[in-house]
Amino acid sequence: MDYVMLAERRAFRDDKLQKIPVFESAHMFFDQYCLKSGQAQAVHTHAAEDKVYVVLAGEAMFDIGGEQELLPVGTAVIARAGVPHGVSNLSDSDLVLLVAMAPKPAH
Repeated sequence: MDYVMLAERRAFRDDKLQKIPVFESAHMFFDQYCLKSGQAQAVHTHAAEDKVYVVLAGEAMFDIGGEQELLPVGTAVIARAGVPHGVSNLSDSDLVLLVAMAPKPAH
C-alpha cells in the first residue's frame, strides 16, 4: 500500500509557496501546496487539464474564471480546463491545500 502522512510533509518558505508532490502517475498529479501569509499562485490556465483544490488548513482566496471567493477548511473547488485560476493567502496564518490535476500536464 502506498500512502503518505500529509502533515509530516508540509513545508513553508518565506520567499515562495511550496508545491510538495504527494502522488504522481502518467495520468495525474496530486500535490500539497503550502503558502505563508501573503503568498499566491498567480492566475493562469491549463488548456486541457482540470485542477481541484481542497483547503486543509487556513483560508484561501480563490480566483476561478474571474470570480473571487474566500473559502474555508474543508472546501473543494474545481478549475476546469481553459478557465483562468489562482489562489492566494490573504490571512495571517499558514494555508495548506491539496491539489490534483488530470490529465497530468505534459511539461
